[in-house]
Amino acid sequence: MINLIHSTYVALIFLCVLPSLEAAEPDTLPALQNSKAPANFQQMWKGFDPRSEPLEIEVLKEWEEDDVVLQVVRFRIGLFKGQVSKLAAIYGFPKSESGQPAKRPGLLQIHGGGQYADYKACLMNAKRGYATLSIAWAGRISAPGYLVNPNVVQLFWDGKTDDPAYRLTTDWAAVDGYHAPSRNQGNQFPSAKAAPWTLDAVESPRNSGWFLCALAARRALTFLEQQPEVDASRLGVYGHSMGGKLTIMTASDSRVKAAAPSCGGISDRDNSSELFRSTLGDDVSLKQVTCPVMFLSPANDFHGRINDLPAVVDEIQSKDWRLTCAAHHNHQDTAAYEVATLLWFDQHLKKTFHVPQTPTATLNLTSKNRIPTIAVIPDQAMPVLSVDAYYTQHGQVGNKPDDRENTTHRFWHHASLKKTTDGTWQAALPIRNTNKPLWAYANVTYKLPDSVSGAGYYYRTYTTNHFNLSSPLRMVTAEQLTAANVAATMKPTTQIESFDSDWEKEWFTYRPNDWAKTTHKLYDDVYHAPSPAKLSIEVFVQQPNQLVIVLDDYAAAVNLEANRWQRVTLSPHDFKNISGEQRITWNGIRRLKLCPLERQRAPRNSGLSSTTVGQQWKGTPPKFRHLQWEPLQAQAQ
Repeated sequence: MINLIHSTYVALIFLCVLPSLEAAEPDTLPALQNSKAPANFQQMWKGFDPRSEPLEIEVLKEWEEDDVVLQVVRFRIGLFKGQVSKLAAIYGFPKSESGQPAKRPGLLQIHGGGQYADYKACLMNAKRGYATLSIAWAGRISAPGYLVNPNVVQLFWDGKTDDPAYRLTTDWAAVDGYHAPSRNQGNQFPSAKAAPWTLDAVESPRNSGWFLCALAARRALTFLEQQPEVDASRLGVYGHSMGGKLTIMTASDSRVKAAAPSCGGISDRDNSSELFRSTLGDDVSLKQVTCPVMFLSPANDFHGRINDLPAVVDEIQSKDWRLTCAAHHNHQDTAAYEVATLLWFDQHLKKTFHVPQTPTATLNLTSKNRIPTIAVIPDQAMPVLSVDAYYTQHGQVGNKPDDRENTTHRFWHHASLKKTTDGTWQAALPIRNTNKPLWAYANVTYKLPDSVSGAGYYYRTYTTNHFNLSSPLRMVTAEQLTAANVAATMKPTTQIESFDSDWEKEWFTYRPNDWAKTTHKLYDDVYHAPSPAKLSIEVFVQQPNQLVIVLDDYAAAVNLEANRWQRVTLSPHDFKNISGEQRITWNGIRRLKLCPLERQRAPRNSGLSSTTVGQQWKGTPPKFRHLQWEPLQAQAQ
């Protein structure tokens, strides 16, 4: 009898416990079988359905601005190691005049490392008829009355809900998809190794922050397609830097109909881990992309190297792609390039614009005078404002990460093209030597029928009435130059800049409304200083001012008198760095800048404070002429 009662009691307990056991929710991702990590793209994503779990949306803040509804939201990413992860984001869409939501295309915007989810992207896109979700995968949010900076992210981690600055934000819970800083000091996105905060106990691509954030981005697509004002058949994705890589990882989702990565998603191919390369390398995701892609790849970018673009356009499965590559730019762009993202979405999601075809650029090494030439054929479906060719001999053929200095400081010579009777633009490309490879490409600038406004890479708003398309990069090796009997005809010169004609094509700025300009000319041995020499420039100003000349980390400020051409002559020791140290020689210069003031930033952990050289400019911009080296022997004469 006692045994019978005991057995009945145990059975009753089991029946009471059974419902709770059945209710235990499985993790979003299946457990590894026999501790074997996914070895390729398909295995990495196997078992994940971005639509299977509820979103559990929270609206943390809501407001309206310029007839745009804006919200700070948070929703479920998934269940990992028994804990729910949540993604914070900013969502914005045009306010409906009728009260009934009109179906609009949806955009997913992905910030880069150190950046924030920002309301300006949602606001500016909504003004153009898009619903946009800007995701805070690193936890940082920029919105009126809802600022989550790294200090506030730390408050969230520490659970300091009583602090007035505390805000709910992205919660990765048992895993760590944060970045700059990560929640766990040892967390590294390029790593797939196991750690206490990772999904798998062995090296696995599912341990990487790249995978976690790409998974979150796919859940963000689910958020978009479930909104009543969004047409789920018209979704696009774009992002900058780390967001560029995540854009390509997300664009493999069949729900994405157009993508526009900037400064990323093309060059992450060199990880020391074979497992990482075979699952999370950029080339792996690129080979899965079938939607149309606009690549925004500044020519000097360290994270998305222009030399990888020829391989990239072969790797993607879509044949509908374009490139826009600003010469000299590194990880930033100006409006004529940034606007390509919006125009691309206008074409593929709204059908309101047609982006011209990619210009062709052909290199010829066998001209009569043995100087290489380039022939460019632009699509003239829209008014062409200019056709420009750029070429350089800086860099390795393989363009590996260890060639970073060439990558970021290479100087692109500008070649003036002339239109021929057959509709091509042609130019000669004289080179300095035949011992280095030659890279060349073309830019075509088009006039827009109407001005377009948007939010750029770093959310600064812009308006432009023109835009740029680029040809693929063409490269020939030193061996090919020699085999073609190419002649090295470009000679060293003491004239750095004449300031005539198209001189600005070989200089750059990220703020076109300011007169300050930068060039990498002195990185090219054509413009190296003779020894000994002084640096000279002539300047005209209408009001007394200070001109600042910057050579890398060294700056010199020169007082200018008004209403006369003034010749400024400087020696290396006239240039000082933030520590007050003088330049010793002209050797090794990578960057020259002319500006009204320069902020010299203190090196990390130096104990120094940043300082400013120069002052605010007064009156109209200066005029320049004759920037050159003056050999000391010539001065003596």
